[in-house]
Amino acid sequence: MAKLSGVDYFSADDLLFEDEKLVRETVRTFVDSEILPIIVKHNREGSFPQNIVPKMAELGILGPTLPAKYGCAEMNNVAYGLIMQELERGDSSIRSFASVMSALVMYPIFKFGSEEQKDFWLPKLAKGEKIGCFGLTEPDYGSNPGGMVTKAERVDGGFLLNGAKMWITNGTIADIAIVWAKLNGIVNGFIIEKGFAGFTAPEMRGKQSLRASVTSELIFNNVFVPEKNLLPDGAGLKSPLMCLNQARYGIAWGVVGSMMSCYDSALEYAKSRKQFSKPIAAYQLTQKKLVEMLTEITKSQLLNIQLGRLKDGGKLRFQQVSLAKRNNCEIALDIARSAREILGANGILDEYPVMRHAANLESVKTYEGTHEMHTLIIGEDITGFTAFDN
Repeated sequence: MAKLSGVDYFSADDLLFEDEKLVRETVRTFVDSEILPIIVKHNREGSFPQNIVPKMAELGILGPTLPAKYGCAEMNNVAYGLIMQELERGDSSIRSFASVMSALVMYPIFKFGSEEQKDFWLPKLAKGEKIGCFGLTEPDYGSNPGGMVTKAERVDGGFLLNGAKMWITNGTIADIAIVWAKLNGIVNGFIIEKGFAGFTAPEMRGKQSLRASVTSELIFNNVFVPEKNLLPDGAGLKSPLMCLNQARYGIAWGVVGSMMSCYDSALEYAKSRKQFSKPIAAYQLTQKKLVEMLTEITKSQLLNIQLGRLKDGGKLRFQQVSLAKRNNCEIALDIARSAREILGANGILDEYPVMRHAANLESVKTYEGTHEMHTLIIGEDITGFTAFDN
């Protein structure tokens, strides 16, 4: 398949700065040369290509918006979004790795950590020398994280942590976990290091989605956590929710990459596949599907750019991120399904990326807030009435 030159029907590139376009093209080339040639193999095997981490670090993909003094690229949020877009064009699993590292590990250390924690951990994470994960979701608490039962108890020199987390990206391969637990009834963040006695991170098997991603449980059995590993400014449920908002922003951008990949595959296939003596692209119903795909991609691109400008201008509200995440994930899944229809039986083969993206998007639509939860977040914002069950 020819390399993707981009999908830009409304000249959205004119809204980007030159450095933002350079970042996108650099990551696009990385995905074409390093991810696409190997992703089918890893998707089949259910394995994460960990050897790409140093290359991602070298490109500044890990924690790219954080300050240069920590070894980060100090990019703006539009450039960050474009990185997520291109990585997910390769595979949601690759974007998930980078998203967790940036938004859910490095961001909370930067936002809620001590200067000592920032100076020690952020450069190592930025270089890919250390890998992190984020532990909030529990077996019985996903959409309602405030109900978590994982608890920390203060003891001499630190804390004892007990509980479990589930659906944790990077968990088994992580050197540290940013874990949220209740301390005296208040949610707090802790840096849990690999090797702490009583801490295990078994990998979850049998996934039919995000197969090239490591997904794990985190289990804490009387894990002693030193005082220095408490995030000093991370008290309250608002702290992990702020992290999730960072991740949702990246997802809103990322899924546009999967849209572009599915659309490009369907378009090229439709132009070359002949039935009844002419390409199926010449038939009205196929053209309708392609036009609808292109229209939704264009709308999502313009939405994301404005979202990024709001974020860079300090004007972004979390409800706006919910709207973008909700819309773009739903549309991406619709596009994947429509692309599969155009490819017919060939659409289920991993020779084409469509079914892989479709399977991944089933997870992406759900995690970091389900479609329903984001609907209610926006609904409360526009009506003034909460529909959550208190």
